[in-house]
Amino acid sequence: MSGTLFVVATPIGNLADASARSLEVLRSADLVACEDTRTTRTLLARYGIETPTVALHQHNERAASGKLLNLLKEGKNLALVSDAGTPALSDPGALLVEAAHRAGIKVSPVPGPSAAAAAFSAAGFAADGYLFAGFLPAAKAARVKALAGLDIGCPLILYEAPHRVLETVQDLAERFGPERELAIARELTKKFEEVARMKLADAAGWLLAKPERIQGEFVLVVARSEPRPSGEIDAERTLEALLEVMAPSEAAKIAARITGLPRRLLYQKALQRAK
Repeated sequence: MSGTLFVVATPIGNLADASARSLEVLRSADLVACEDTRTTRTLLARYGIETPTVALHQHNERAASGKLLNLLKEGKNLALVSDAGTPALSDPGALLVEAAHRAGIKVSPVPGPSAAAAAFSAAGFAADGYLFAGFLPAAKAARVKALAGLDIGCPLILYEAPHRVLETVQDLAERFGPERELAIARELTKKFEEVARMKLADAAGWLLAKPERIQGEFVLVVARSEPRPSGEIDAERTLEALLEVMAPSEAAKIAARITGLPRRLLYQKALQRAK
C-alpha cells in the first residue's frame, strides 16, 4: 500500500502559529520535503521534532519529485512544506502533488497560515472573494502588461519582493488610479509587522518615510474597482472605437457630442488609452 503525501502549511513568521495537527503530522511522517532544509529545521527544532528532511525547491523540483514519488509508492508517508505558509502557492510543491494524484497516491492537506489570507483579513476590504495573483513579473514592461488584465471587480492580492515593491506600487497607481485604496502588509506575524491602508497615491511616500519599510516580505491588497455608471462605460466604448481611426483630440470631441460627457474628461481618457 502506498503512503500519503501531506501538504502542510507552516508559520509565515511567528513559529507559535504552528497548529497542533501540523506538528503531529511533521513528527509522524517518514520524511519532510522542504524548500530550504535550514529554515524547516528551525521549526522542527523549536518543537523537538527529529524527522529527516530533504530539499525540494524550484531548482531541483522535477528531479526530486520523481524520487519522492517512489518513496510514496513504497509506503512512506511524506510531509511537504515550504519556507513559510502553504506549499504550492507561489512556492514549490505543485509538481509533486500533481505526480502523486496521477499515481493514485492519497494527498491530504493540513491547512494553516497563508500570507494572502492573513493580509486580506487585515485589509478591511469588504468582498465575497479576492483574486490572488502571486508575484508579478520582474521586468516593468511585463509587469504592466500583467496588470492590464487584473481589474476584475474584486480585491487583488499580490506578493512582492523588497527591491521591487516601490516600482510595483507606482505601477499600481498608474494602472488603477491614484485614488484606489491599497493595504500594505509587511513582515506579517514577525517582530516588525506593519499593516497600513492608504490611497495608491500615498503608497510610495509611505514606503520611503522610513528606511526599514523597504525591507522584508510584502503582501499588497488592492481594493476592488467601484461599479461605474453605464453611461460612462458606453462613453469609453465609444471613445475606444473612435481612437482606432482618429487622433485623441478629435475622438474626444466626437465622443463628447455622442455621450454628453465633458470633452476635457474624454480627452484625458483618450490620452491614457493612446499611451
